[in-house]
Amino acid sequence: MNGPHPRNDPTLPDRSGESFAGLGLPPALVRELAHQGISAPFAIQAATLPDGLAGRDVLARGRTGSGKTLAFGLAVLARSRGQRGSTRRPLVLVLVPTRELAQQVTESLTPYARSLRLRVVSVVGGRSISGQARALRAGAEVVVATPGRLADLVERGDCRLDRITVTVLDEADQMANLGFLPQITALLDRVPPGGQYLLFSATLDRDVDELVDRYLTDPVVHEVHPSADALAATEHRLLDVAAADKRAVVTEIAARGERVLLFLETRHVVDELTQHLLDSGVLAAALHGGRSQAQRSRTLEDFKAGRVTALVATNVAARGIHVDDLGLVVNVDPPGHHKDYLHRGGRTARAGAPGTVVTLVLPQQRRAVVQLLEQAGITAETGAGAA
Repeated sequence: MNGPHPRNDPTLPDRSGESFAGLGLPPALVRELAHQGISAPFAIQAATLPDGLAGRDVLARGRTGSGKTLAFGLAVLARSRGQRGSTRRPLVLVLVPTRELAQQVTESLTPYARSLRLRVVSVVGGRSISGQARALRAGAEVVVATPGRLADLVERGDCRLDRITVTVLDEADQMANLGFLPQITALLDRVPPGGQYLLFSATLDRDVDELVDRYLTDPVVHEVHPSADALAATEHRLLDVAAADKRAVVTEIAARGERVLLFLETRHVVDELTQHLLDSGVLAAALHGGRSQAQRSRTLEDFKAGRVTALVATNVAARGIHVDDLGLVVNVDPPGHHKDYLHRGGRTARAGAPGTVVTLVLPQQRRAVVQLLEQAGITAETGAGAA
């Protein structure tokens, strides 16, 4: 894309209050949405679906939890109806940064794909590559993939990208931050030119700009502001603590019995805190990249079901985890970047539900945390002691 990115174009129609049928979705998808209890589109869905359905390239910025998965998913499924992928040659590629997000996207889209008789396959690391290769040989219209595993399958000849007509880059900023950019460009260079691109990201920065400039053609840009996707539903608090009191404060918060997601910086401290909480009688579990995919999936299911009430995690959980009615996220260790703060906080107050983000702040961390919140555009209340 040449020239500056358009922002908030006043000539774009206001589609707030529009129905899914009015946005142009086929009846089968509208019926499935109703079956799933979804009656009206979120702001980002209302904004992007008409352009996605029309085949335009779309660059969309929206907060985590704003409904991005259905915003691109419904569009690509509607555009793929009546088509059939062949052996090893899918029609739609959805690239995501983490295994958890791939699983979430696949689970979210599967019922809608089924209503149109389309097949969705997920390919991620940590799972049997031979099983994924068999699924691709059986044929699928949509492949949801992390870049590393897809690159392996392409290299083996188990997946070909020469029939891809629609490409989605979900959480593009995170993929760039994780160092996937070379793999992504190598994969996208195998996609035939002239196809549709839908790029969704919580933030737009230099690395994302590189992808936009290289692959998107005259994209329509949609930015859904926090006011439009219920950022106001989140309460942000800073909790000043002394180093000697920090573990006791965390234990008190985790022991309340309500589900809480606790973020720390490293795997080691996650495991250490998890064991301490278990020893204190808290139903706790650890989630980080050192666990197998089967362990991570089982832990998430236990958390969603309430069998685990305190999920202790590294940033691996900051994307791709959707837990209904999760009311509290605690930054035990403040994140190092304002983007990470936004994505951690995006695990609560999803789809407009209320939620609270608490950040524990040691005296020597206060200045950096205040700057981080300013960069994130967040106003937080300050307190001391236990939350």
